[in-house]
Amino acid sequence: MFAITAALVFLTLTALLFRFSTKKPCRKIFLLDFACYKPSAHQMCTRDEAVDQIMRYANLSKESTEFVKKVIKIGGLGNSTYLPEALLTKPPNPCMENARRETERAMFGSIDALLEKTGVECKDIQILVVNCSIFNVVPSLSSVVVNRYKLREDVISYNLTGMGCSASLMAIGLAKQLLQVHPNTYALVVSTENITENEYGGQDHPMLLINCLVRLGGAAILLSNRPSDHPLSKYQLIHTVHTHTASSNLSYNCIMQEEDEGGRRGINITKDLLVAEHKAMESNMTSLGSLILPLSERIRLTANYIIRKLHVARIQPYVIDFKKAIDHFVTHVGAKPVMDELQKTLGFTDADMEPSRMTMYRFGNTSSSSVWYALAYAEAKGRIKKGDRVWQIAFGSGFKCISLFWRAIRNVDYEELNPWTAEIDGFPVNIGREGVVAILLLYEIGLRVPFLVAPSDLLSKWCYLMVVVQKVLNAFSTNNQKVLNAFITLLAPSGYYQGAPSGCCPVVQRVLNPFSTFWYAVVQRVLNSFSTFWYLLVVVLNAFSTL
Repeated sequence: MFAITAALVFLTLTALLFRFSTKKPCRKIFLLDFACYKPSAHQMCTRDEAVDQIMRYANLSKESTEFVKKVIKIGGLGNSTYLPEALLTKPPNPCMENARRETERAMFGSIDALLEKTGVECKDIQILVVNCSIFNVVPSLSSVVVNRYKLREDVISYNLTGMGCSASLMAIGLAKQLLQVHPNTYALVVSTENITENEYGGQDHPMLLINCLVRLGGAAILLSNRPSDHPLSKYQLIHTVHTHTASSNLSYNCIMQEEDEGGRRGINITKDLLVAEHKAMESNMTSLGSLILPLSERIRLTANYIIRKLHVARIQPYVIDFKKAIDHFVTHVGAKPVMDELQKTLGFTDADMEPSRMTMYRFGNTSSSSVWYALAYAEAKGRIKKGDRVWQIAFGSGFKCISLFWRAIRNVDYEELNPWTAEIDGFPVNIGREGVVAILLLYEIGLRVPFLVAPSDLLSKWCYLMVVVQKVLNAFSTNNQKVLNAFITLLAPSGYYQGAPSGCCPVVQRVLNPFSTFWYAVVQRVLNSFSTFWYLLVVVLNAFSTL
């Protein structure tokens, strides 16, 4: 018996030694620094100027113009976002040359700032990953960077396209894998998006969303696996979690570049976008939670799941408290209503969402680079301290959800090249909440909202009903005189609703004139009362949703 036991112990130890001796070492990945592109002041545009630009480019109808104004108003954009020069000219000139110029300025501006901050020489960069979703040129954008900075001939370069707003974090994940097999290496990640060649010129409301929300920007990030860079770096990359749900047709089709009925190309956003986002985020957070949540939180989550699965008791699903595992939350800057609902889902405070909301207000949705503008905001505020845990999350077409989990290596002090530095004292600003009005807009363009809590079904149906009523009222207000006349035509004798016809005897005229005036006043009062009721109802629901 002793011999058997000894043999088993020997075999176990041998297997463990073999496993650890053959296992490849996991190299630590550091974020040395990053830089965000800040365009020239003459490219700055207000909300009104953005509306005018879209109207000039797309020759919008009155209905589409009102839609654009509404989206820009409640989307969380401020009056100091940036657009490319080619779209600010009169008339706009979205040619290939201007599109190249826009992308090169964003890439070169952020890379120049990054190299100045870090002091790293171009010849030391061995890995390059460039992402830009919908602007594909020959040679590729990665070749453009190699040519400009004269990178070494054996540089490992990748050019990522079509991955939407998650592409930057996806590129970080790719660079991490490459750094695991290439020791003592720097990896440069460049993220941007092109607006000049991808502005939509039609009247389709879902396609117009990109015109309304996306703005000019870019970021460059420098990663390293050199142990000597540890004390100089800002963050250490702890976890990367990638979720790709393209196997689902609903997720795959929710964001699609296609042509409208008039043959104009644009990015179509279907009604299933928020449902796909919620599904991908739920899966991603489950995977991330298993890596970062403390044991006590995992036990509560597991116990809640078992109780509900076995029908032991009727309880609500356990809401994970991610605040026990993170100190700073940085989400992709899509639009303010979506961020509001994301905040409700995760149970975060306004302070947690502040970096992303202020990024949307100041720079707009800069696509994949927006998470870096938001992180730069937290740094400019002096909130990043040694040991702090940072969670970045972004969503992209496909549908993808990517999470990065960082740990701060040192305190982040004042930086002159931070895009927020010169104006950070003016933030945060109060941009308010649109509440139900934001949900109404989502319903108007056909998007389904899955984030609403307990009374979601009833509230959602009520919001949908209000959209229908609002459209009826809009139709009334479009030409109030014709509507009133139509009502009175039905109620008053035919031909007499605008007063007695000429040629009638004075007696008949005296009788019919007060009659038509009476009905006109009644209909006017009913419509006014109905409009007042509708306005008060929206105010009450807005207050309710804010609470």
